[in-house]
Amino acid sequence: MGIRKHRQLTVLPAAALVAAIAAGCLQAQIDQNSRQLVQQQAELERLGNEVAALKAAQVQSTPVPPGSCDTDVSRIATRRGGERFAAADFSHALAYYQDALTACPGSARAELNLARTCEAMGQRAGAIAHYQGAAKGGGEGGDEAAKSARDALSRLGVR
Repeated sequence: MGIRKHRQLTVLPAAALVAAIAAGCLQAQIDQNSRQLVQQQAELERLGNEVAALKAAQVQSTPVPPGSCDTDVSRIATRRGGERFAAADFSHALAYYQDALTACPGSARAELNLARTCEAMGQRAGAIAHYQGAAKGGGEGGDEAAKSARDALSRLGVR
């Protein structure tokens, strides 16, 4: 037998051994991926069931009729706006006070809070517009807010 033939005979079993090992590793990887896929499918099904249960339990809220006031929303928004105003976080205070006015359109108290916040932010035109809205009165505490708004308009030199 020649040297070349002898090399081929020793290389072939080694190559076959490497191929067998690689095939075994690939099969192990395939099996692992299959198990992972089954677990993920079970997790997706579980999550889908949770979403369905949440949707079934979801309470449908009824919107507040136009022109009425949602005092709970207004009270919470006003409190949070006051906290943000006290922390000199005027942009967030403004957003909360806008929520309060949306919850109770025509609320002189909400208009007054918006006016004071606009004034603190240096937004004179916005402050005047909200002070004028508050000066009309309306809503809980409307008379007191209207008086404060008229005083502020006078201070700003607006008639």
